[in-house]
Amino acid sequence: MKLLQNLFDSIKPHVEKGAKYEKLHTLYEGHRTIFFKPSLTTGPTGVQVKDAADLKRVMFTVIVALIPCLLFGMWNAGHQHFLATGVVNATFISKFLLGAGQVLPILIISYGVGLGVEFTFCVIRNHPIEEGFLVTGILIPLVMPVTIPLWQVAMATIFGVIIAKEVFGGTGMNILNVALTSRVFLYFAYPSQISGDMVWIYLGDQVPVDGFSGATLLSYGSAAAANGTDMMAGLSGHWYGGMFDFWNLFLGAIPGSIGETSVLMCLIGAAILVFTGVGSWKIILSVFGGAWVMGLIYNLAGTNSFMLMPAHYHLVVGGLAFGAVFMATDPVSAAQTEIGKWIYGFMIGVLTVIIRISNPAYPEGIMLAILFMNVFAPLIDYYVVEAHKKRRLKRATI
Repeated sequence: MKLLQNLFDSIKPHVEKGAKYEKLHTLYEGHRTIFFKPSLTTGPTGVQVKDAADLKRVMFTVIVALIPCLLFGMWNAGHQHFLATGVVNATFISKFLLGAGQVLPILIISYGVGLGVEFTFCVIRNHPIEEGFLVTGILIPLVMPVTIPLWQVAMATIFGVIIAKEVFGGTGMNILNVALTSRVFLYFAYPSQISGDMVWIYLGDQVPVDGFSGATLLSYGSAAAANGTDMMAGLSGHWYGGMFDFWNLFLGAIPGSIGETSVLMCLIGAAILVFTGVGSWKIILSVFGGAWVMGLIYNLAGTNSFMLMPAHYHLVVGGLAFGAVFMATDPVSAAQTEIGKWIYGFMIGVLTVIIRISNPAYPEGIMLAILFMNVFAPLIDYYVVEAHKKRRLKRATI
Protein backbone atom coordinates (compact mmCIF):
# COMPACT_ATOMS: atom_id res chain seq x y z
CA MET A 1 0.00 0.00 0.00
CA LYS A 2 2.94 2.30 0.62
CA LEU A 3 4.02 1.94 -3.00
CA LEU A 4 0.50 2.80 -4.14
CA GLN A 5 0.37 5.79 -1.79
CA ASN A 6 3.66 7.09 -3.24
CA LEU A 7 2.27 6.69 -6.75
CA PHE A 8 -0.82 8.79 -5.96
CA ASP A 9 1.32 11.38 -4.14
CA SER A 10 3.58 11.75 -7.19
CA ILE A 11 0.58 12.35 -9.48
CA LYS A 12 -1.19 14.81 -7.17
CA PRO A 13 0.86 17.98 -8.00
CA HIS A 14 0.03 17.57 -11.69
CA VAL A 15 -3.76 17.51 -11.20
CA GLU A 16 -4.23 20.15 -8.47
CA LYS A 17 -5.90 23.47 -9.19
CA GLY A 18 -3.72 25.58 -11.47
CA ALA A 19 -1.66 22.60 -12.64
CA LYS A 20 -1.43 21.51 -16.27
CA TYR A 21 -3.89 18.62 -15.87
CA GLU A 22 -6.26 20.12 -13.31
CA LYS A 23 -9.28 18.93 -15.35
CA LEU A 24 -8.29 15.36 -14.48
CA HIS A 25 -8.45 16.01 -10.73
CA THR A 26 -11.86 14.34 -10.41
CA LEU A 27 -10.52 11.17 -12.03
CA TYR A 28 -7.50 11.21 -9.73
CA GLU A 29 -9.55 11.72 -6.58
CA GLY A 30 -12.13 9.10 -7.58
CA HIS A 31 -9.49 6.41 -8.06
CA ARG A 32 -7.56 7.45 -4.96
CA THR A 33 -10.58 7.12 -2.68
CA ILE A 34 -11.00 3.49 -3.76
CA PHE A 35 -7.87 2.69 -1.75
CA PHE A 36 -7.51 5.57 0.73
CA LYS A 37 -9.74 7.97 2.66
CA PRO A 38 -10.64 11.24 0.88
CA SER A 39 -8.07 14.01 1.23
CA LEU A 40 -10.87 16.48 2.04
CA THR A 41 -12.43 15.58 5.40
CA THR A 42 -14.61 17.36 7.96
CA GLY A 43 -13.06 19.48 10.66
CA PRO A 44 -12.48 18.38 14.27
CA THR A 45 -15.30 20.50 15.76
CA GLY A 46 -19.08 20.41 15.55
CA VAL A 47 -21.66 17.64 15.60
CA GLN A 48 -21.17 14.96 12.95
CA VAL A 49 -23.26 11.98 11.93
CA LYS A 50 -21.16 9.16 10.50
CA ASP A 51 -22.38 6.03 8.75
CA ALA A 52 -20.32 3.25 7.20
CA ALA A 53 -22.94 2.71 4.46
CA ASP A 54 -21.71 5.21 1.89
CA LEU A 55 -22.48 4.90 -1.83
CA LYS A 56 -19.46 2.70 -2.56
CA ARG A 57 -20.43 0.19 0.12
CA VAL A 58 -24.07 0.12 -1.00
CA MET A 59 -23.00 -0.53 -4.58
CA PHE A 60 -20.60 -3.24 -3.43
CA THR A 61 -23.42 -4.95 -1.53
CA VAL A 62 -25.54 -5.09 -4.69
CA ILE A 63 -22.59 -6.53 -6.63
CA VAL A 64 -22.18 -9.26 -4.00
CA ALA A 65 -25.90 -10.04 -4.33
CA LEU A 66 -25.52 -10.31 -8.10
CA ILE A 67 -22.57 -12.74 -8.01
CA PRO A 68 -24.76 -15.89 -7.62
CA CYS A 69 -26.70 -14.93 -10.77
CA LEU A 70 -23.47 -14.17 -12.65
CA LEU A 71 -21.78 -17.46 -11.73
CA PHE A 72 -24.89 -19.50 -12.48
CA GLY A 73 -25.29 -17.67 -15.79
CA MET A 74 -21.76 -18.66 -16.79
CA TRP A 75 -22.47 -22.32 -16.02
CA ASN A 76 -25.87 -22.25 -17.74
CA ALA A 77 -24.40 -20.76 -20.92
CA GLY A 78 -22.07 -23.74 -21.19
CA HIS A 79 -24.80 -26.16 -20.10
CA GLN A 80 -27.20 -24.99 -22.81
CA HIS A 81 -24.45 -25.16 -25.41
CA PHE A 82 -23.61 -28.77 -24.59
CA LEU A 83 -27.31 -29.72 -24.53
CA ALA A 84 -27.80 -28.16 -27.95
CA THR A 85 -24.80 -29.99 -29.42
CA GLY A 86 -25.68 -33.34 -27.87
CA VAL A 87 -22.77 -33.59 -25.44
CA VAL A 88 -24.42 -35.28 -22.47
CA ASN A 89 -21.30 -36.11 -20.44
CA ALA A 90 -19.80 -32.62 -20.17
CA THR A 91 -18.41 -31.84 -16.70
CA PHE A 92 -19.42 -28.96 -14.46
CA ILE A 93 -16.01 -27.33 -14.97
CA SER A 94 -16.12 -27.61 -18.75
CA LYS A 95 -19.59 -26.04 -18.80
CA PHE A 96 -18.52 -23.22 -16.50
CA LEU A 97 -15.29 -22.47 -18.38
CA LEU A 98 -17.06 -22.39 -21.75
CA GLY A 99 -19.75 -20.08 -20.38
CA ALA A 100 -17.21 -17.85 -18.62
CA GLY A 101 -15.33 -17.47 -21.90
CA GLN A 102 -18.49 -16.06 -23.46
CA VAL A 103 -19.72 -13.96 -20.54
CA LEU A 104 -16.50 -12.30 -19.38
CA PRO A 105 -15.88 -10.36 -22.64
CA ILE A 106 -19.42 -8.94 -22.39
CA LEU A 107 -18.71 -7.93 -18.79
CA ILE A 108 -15.37 -6.32 -19.71
CA ILE A 109 -16.89 -4.35 -22.59
CA SER A 110 -19.74 -3.14 -20.37
CA TYR A 111 -17.43 -1.86 -17.65
CA GLY A 112 -14.79 -0.50 -20.02
CA VAL A 113 -17.18 1.45 -22.22
CA GLY A 114 -19.51 2.56 -19.42
CA LEU A 115 -16.74 3.81 -17.15
CA GLY A 116 -15.16 5.57 -20.12
CA VAL A 117 -18.40 7.49 -20.70
CA GLU A 118 -18.74 8.30 -16.99
CA PHE A 119 -15.12 9.51 -16.73
CA THR A 120 -15.60 11.70 -19.81
CA PHE A 121 -18.66 13.38 -18.27
CA CYS A 122 -16.81 13.84 -14.97
CA VAL A 123 -14.02 15.69 -16.73
CA ILE A 124 -16.39 17.81 -18.85
CA ARG A 125 -18.62 18.75 -15.90
CA ASN A 126 -15.79 18.84 -13.37
CA HIS A 127 -17.72 16.82 -10.80
CA PRO A 128 -16.52 13.87 -8.67
CA ILE A 129 -16.68 10.31 -9.98
CA GLU A 130 -19.95 8.67 -8.98
CA GLU A 131 -20.09 4.98 -8.12
CA GLY A 132 -23.47 4.22 -9.68
CA PHE A 133 -21.98 2.40 -12.67
CA LEU A 134 -20.34 -0.19 -10.43
CA VAL A 135 -23.72 -1.95 -10.35
CA THR A 136 -24.96 -0.93 -13.80
CA GLY A 137 -21.80 -2.37 -15.35
CA ILE A 138 -22.70 -5.87 -14.18
CA LEU A 139 -26.47 -5.52 -14.66
CA ILE A 140 -26.16 -4.77 -18.39
CA PRO A 141 -24.40 -8.08 -19.24
CA LEU A 142 -26.79 -10.06 -17.05
CA VAL A 143 -29.84 -8.90 -19.05
CA MET A 144 -28.21 -9.81 -22.39
CA PRO A 145 -28.17 -13.16 -24.20
CA VAL A 146 -24.76 -14.82 -24.25
CA THR A 147 -24.65 -14.58 -28.07
CA ILE A 148 -24.97 -10.78 -28.18
CA PRO A 149 -22.31 -9.14 -30.40
CA LEU A 150 -19.80 -7.15 -28.34
CA TRP A 151 -20.20 -4.02 -30.45
CA GLN A 152 -23.90 -4.02 -29.61
CA VAL A 153 -23.05 -4.27 -25.91
CA ALA A 154 -20.85 -1.19 -26.32
CA MET A 155 -23.56 0.76 -28.16
CA ALA A 156 -26.24 -0.20 -25.65
CA THR A 157 -24.02 0.80 -22.72
CA ILE A 158 -23.26 4.20 -24.24
CA PHE A 159 -26.94 4.79 -24.99
CA GLY A 160 -28.07 3.75 -21.51
CA VAL A 161 -25.50 5.80 -19.59
CA ILE A 162 -25.98 8.96 -21.64
CA ILE A 163 -29.73 8.92 -22.31
CA ALA A 164 -30.98 7.35 -19.08
CA LYS A 165 -28.57 8.96 -16.62
CA GLU A 166 -26.15 11.68 -17.70
CA VAL A 167 -28.76 13.85 -19.44
CA PHE A 168 -30.65 13.94 -16.13
CA GLY A 169 -27.59 14.98 -14.12
CA GLY A 170 -25.81 11.73 -13.27
CA THR A 171 -26.11 9.17 -10.49
CA GLY A 172 -29.14 9.70 -8.27
CA MET A 173 -30.96 11.88 -10.81
CA ASN A 174 -32.06 9.32 -13.42
CA ILE A 175 -35.74 8.59 -13.98
CA LEU A 176 -35.30 5.28 -15.82
CA ASN A 177 -33.29 2.20 -14.87
CA VAL A 178 -30.05 2.48 -16.84
CA ALA A 179 -29.47 -1.23 -17.51
CA LEU A 180 -33.03 -1.76 -18.74
CA THR A 181 -32.75 1.30 -20.96
CA SER A 182 -29.68 -0.28 -22.55
CA ARG A 183 -31.56 -3.53 -23.13
CA VAL A 184 -34.66 -1.86 -24.55
CA PHE A 185 -32.43 0.06 -26.97
CA LEU A 186 -31.11 -3.21 -28.38
CA TYR A 187 -34.56 -4.80 -28.31
CA PHE A 188 -35.95 -2.18 -30.68
CA ALA A 189 -32.79 -1.41 -32.67
CA TYR A 190 -31.45 -4.95 -33.21
CA PRO A 191 -34.29 -7.37 -32.33
CA SER A 192 -32.86 -10.36 -34.21
CA GLN A 193 -29.76 -10.43 -31.97
CA ILE A 194 -31.62 -10.22 -28.66
CA SER A 195 -34.74 -12.33 -29.24
CA GLY A 196 -35.71 -15.52 -30.99
CA ASP A 197 -34.94 -19.21 -30.59
CA MET A 198 -31.28 -19.34 -31.54
CA VAL A 199 -29.84 -16.27 -29.84
CA TRP A 200 -29.97 -17.82 -26.36
CA ILE A 201 -27.52 -20.63 -27.07
CA TYR A 202 -23.83 -20.42 -28.00
CA LEU A 203 -23.41 -22.91 -30.82
CA GLY A 204 -20.28 -21.51 -32.43
CA ASP A 205 -19.53 -23.44 -35.60
CA GLN A 206 -21.13 -26.65 -34.33
CA VAL A 207 -24.39 -28.11 -35.61
CA PRO A 208 -27.20 -28.58 -33.06
CA VAL A 209 -28.79 -31.97 -32.52
CA ASP A 210 -31.85 -33.01 -34.50
CA GLY A 211 -35.05 -31.47 -33.14
CA PHE A 212 -33.18 -28.81 -31.17
CA SER A 213 -35.12 -25.71 -30.19
CA GLY A 214 -33.75 -22.86 -28.12
CA ALA A 215 -37.18 -21.33 -27.61
CA THR A 216 -38.09 -19.98 -24.19
CA LEU A 217 -41.29 -20.95 -22.40
CA LEU A 218 -42.78 -17.52 -23.09
CA SER A 219 -42.17 -17.87 -26.82
CA TYR A 220 -43.92 -21.26 -26.68
CA GLY A 221 -46.85 -19.51 -24.98
CA SER A 222 -47.08 -16.80 -27.63
CA ALA A 223 -46.98 -19.38 -30.42
CA ALA A 224 -49.66 -21.49 -28.72
CA ALA A 225 -51.94 -18.46 -28.33
CA ALA A 226 -51.51 -17.57 -32.00
CA ASN A 227 -52.02 -21.12 -33.30
CA GLY A 228 -54.73 -22.22 -30.89
CA THR A 229 -52.65 -25.19 -29.68
CA ASP A 230 -52.26 -26.65 -26.19
CA MET A 231 -49.29 -24.90 -24.62
CA MET A 232 -48.70 -27.24 -21.67
CA ALA A 233 -48.97 -30.31 -23.89
CA GLY A 234 -46.42 -28.78 -26.21
CA LEU A 235 -44.04 -28.19 -23.33
CA SER A 236 -44.31 -31.79 -22.21
CA GLY A 237 -43.16 -32.84 -25.67
CA HIS A 238 -40.12 -30.54 -25.68
CA TRP A 239 -37.05 -31.87 -27.53
CA TYR A 240 -35.22 -32.16 -24.20
CA GLY A 241 -37.63 -33.77 -21.74
CA GLY A 242 -38.13 -31.96 -18.44
CA MET A 243 -36.67 -28.67 -19.70
CA PHE A 244 -39.78 -26.74 -18.65
CA ASP A 245 -40.64 -28.70 -15.54
CA PHE A 246 -41.61 -26.22 -12.80
CA TRP A 247 -38.65 -27.02 -10.54
CA ASN A 248 -36.21 -26.88 -13.44
CA LEU A 249 -37.63 -23.45 -14.24
CA PHE A 250 -37.07 -22.48 -10.60
CA LEU A 251 -33.45 -23.67 -10.67
CA GLY A 252 -32.86 -21.96 -14.02
CA ALA A 253 -31.26 -24.53 -16.34
CA ILE A 254 -33.21 -23.10 -19.28
CA PRO A 255 -32.54 -20.78 -22.26
CA GLY A 256 -32.58 -17.07 -21.43
CA SER A 257 -30.46 -14.02 -20.76
CA ILE A 258 -27.26 -14.59 -18.81
CA GLY A 259 -28.42 -13.69 -15.31
CA GLU A 260 -32.19 -13.97 -15.38
CA THR A 261 -32.95 -17.69 -15.64
CA SER A 262 -32.44 -18.90 -12.04
CA VAL A 263 -35.13 -17.84 -9.56
CA LEU A 264 -33.14 -19.56 -6.81
CA MET A 265 -30.05 -17.39 -7.44
CA CYS A 266 -32.25 -14.29 -7.58
CA LEU A 267 -33.80 -15.17 -4.20
CA ILE A 268 -30.32 -15.60 -2.69
CA GLY A 269 -29.51 -12.12 -3.97
CA ALA A 270 -32.82 -10.83 -2.58
CA ALA A 271 -31.97 -12.22 0.86
CA ILE A 272 -28.65 -10.33 0.80
CA LEU A 273 -30.29 -7.06 -0.28
CA VAL A 274 -33.12 -7.28 2.24
CA PHE A 275 -30.87 -8.37 5.12
CA THR A 276 -28.50 -5.43 4.51
CA GLY A 277 -31.37 -2.98 4.02
CA VAL A 278 -30.27 -2.11 0.48
CA GLY A 279 -33.31 -3.55 -1.31
CA SER A 280 -36.99 -3.14 -0.44
CA TRP A 281 -38.75 -6.41 0.42
CA LYS A 282 -42.06 -4.63 -0.13
CA ILE A 283 -41.29 -4.01 -3.80
CA ILE A 284 -39.96 -7.54 -4.36
CA LEU A 285 -42.94 -9.20 -2.72
CA SER A 286 -45.50 -6.97 -4.41
CA VAL A 287 -44.03 -7.64 -7.89
CA PHE A 288 -44.45 -11.39 -7.35
CA GLY A 289 -47.90 -10.80 -5.86
CA GLY A 290 -49.06 -8.64 -8.77
CA ALA A 291 -47.88 -11.19 -11.33
CA TRP A 292 -49.58 -14.06 -9.50
CA VAL A 293 -52.90 -12.19 -9.10
CA MET A 294 -52.92 -11.18 -12.76
CA GLY A 295 -52.12 -14.76 -13.73
CA LEU A 296 -55.13 -15.96 -11.73
CA ILE A 297 -57.36 -13.40 -13.44
CA TYR A 298 -56.24 -14.65 -16.86
CA ASN A 299 -56.86 -18.25 -15.70
CA LEU A 300 -60.47 -17.34 -14.88
CA ALA A 301 -61.07 -15.46 -18.12
CA GLY A 302 -58.85 -17.59 -20.34
CA THR A 303 -59.70 -18.19 -23.98
CA ASN A 304 -56.39 -19.77 -25.07
CA SER A 305 -53.81 -22.09 -23.53
CA PHE A 306 -51.34 -19.26 -22.79
CA MET A 307 -53.94 -17.46 -20.67
CA LEU A 308 -54.68 -20.76 -18.93
CA MET A 309 -51.03 -21.38 -18.00
CA PRO A 310 -50.96 -21.90 -14.19
CA ALA A 311 -50.46 -18.56 -12.44
CA HIS A 312 -47.47 -19.77 -10.43
CA TYR A 313 -45.56 -20.42 -13.66
CA HIS A 314 -45.43 -16.68 -14.26
CA LEU A 315 -43.23 -16.38 -11.16
CA VAL A 316 -40.48 -18.63 -12.48
CA VAL A 317 -40.36 -17.88 -16.22
CA GLY A 318 -38.63 -15.06 -18.04
CA GLY A 319 -36.89 -12.34 -16.09
CA LEU A 320 -39.59 -11.64 -13.50
CA ALA A 321 -37.50 -12.69 -10.48
CA PHE A 322 -34.38 -10.88 -11.69
CA GLY A 323 -36.36 -7.75 -12.50
CA ALA A 324 -38.21 -7.81 -9.17
CA VAL A 325 -35.03 -8.20 -7.11
CA PHE A 326 -32.43 -6.12 -8.94
CA MET A 327 -34.28 -3.73 -11.28
CA ALA A 328 -37.54 -2.77 -9.61
CA THR A 329 -35.75 -2.09 -6.32
CA ASP A 330 -33.44 0.53 -7.83
CA PRO A 331 -33.55 3.19 -5.07
CA VAL A 332 -33.36 6.03 -7.58
CA SER A 333 -36.04 5.12 -10.12
CA ALA A 334 -38.43 3.26 -7.76
CA ALA A 335 -41.16 4.72 -5.54
CA GLN A 336 -39.86 6.15 -2.25
CA THR A 337 -42.91 6.14 0.03
CA GLU A 338 -43.76 2.93 1.89
CA ILE A 339 -47.31 2.65 0.52
CA GLY A 340 -46.02 3.76 -2.86
CA LYS A 341 -43.62 0.80 -2.92
CA TRP A 342 -46.52 -1.64 -2.60
CA ILE A 343 -48.44 0.07 -5.44
CA TYR A 344 -45.35 0.42 -7.64
CA GLY A 345 -44.30 -3.22 -7.27
CA PHE A 346 -47.81 -4.63 -7.63
CA MET A 347 -48.40 -2.72 -10.86
CA ILE A 348 -45.08 -3.96 -12.28
CA GLY A 349 -46.21 -7.54 -11.68
CA VAL A 350 -49.64 -6.92 -13.18
CA LEU A 351 -48.29 -5.17 -16.27
CA THR A 352 -45.66 -7.86 -16.81
CA VAL A 353 -48.29 -10.58 -17.19
CA ILE A 354 -50.57 -8.35 -19.30
CA ILE A 355 -47.73 -7.58 -21.73
CA ARG A 356 -46.64 -11.23 -21.85
CA ILE A 357 -50.05 -12.62 -22.72
CA SER A 358 -51.81 -9.81 -24.56
CA ASN A 359 -49.00 -8.71 -26.87
CA PRO A 360 -47.22 -11.54 -28.72
CA ALA A 361 -44.59 -9.08 -29.99
CA TYR A 362 -43.19 -8.73 -26.45
CA PRO A 363 -43.21 -12.19 -24.86
CA GLU A 364 -41.13 -10.91 -21.92
CA GLY A 365 -42.99 -8.06 -20.20
CA ILE A 366 -40.89 -7.27 -17.12
CA MET A 367 -38.55 -4.93 -19.02
CA LEU A 368 -41.27 -2.65 -20.35
CA ALA A 369 -43.32 -2.91 -17.15
CA ILE A 370 -40.46 -1.63 -14.96
CA LEU A 371 -39.58 1.21 -17.33
CA PHE A 372 -43.26 2.21 -17.53
CA MET A 373 -43.60 2.26 -13.75
CA ASN A 374 -40.28 4.13 -13.39
CA VAL A 375 -42.01 7.02 -15.13
CA PHE A 376 -45.04 6.81 -12.83
CA ALA A 377 -43.12 6.31 -9.57
CA PRO A 378 -42.92 10.07 -8.77
CA LEU A 379 -46.65 10.43 -9.45
CA ILE A 380 -47.44 7.52 -7.12
CA ASP A 381 -45.34 9.10 -4.36
CA TYR A 382 -47.01 12.48 -4.94
CA TYR A 383 -50.52 11.12 -4.40
CA VAL A 384 -49.44 9.02 -1.42
CA VAL A 385 -47.98 12.12 0.25
CA GLU A 386 -51.06 14.16 -0.62
CA ALA A 387 -53.29 11.50 0.95
CA HIS A 388 -51.19 11.62 4.13
CA LYS A 389 -51.50 15.41 4.23
CA LYS A 390 -55.29 15.27 3.92
CA ARG A 391 -55.58 12.73 6.73
CA ARG A 392 -53.37 14.81 9.02
CA LEU A 393 -55.32 17.98 8.21
CA LYS A 394 -58.59 16.25 9.17
CA ARG A 395 -57.11 15.20 12.49
CA ALA A 396 -55.75 18.70 13.09
CA THR A 397 -59.18 20.20 12.38
CA ILE A 398 -60.86 17.85 14.84
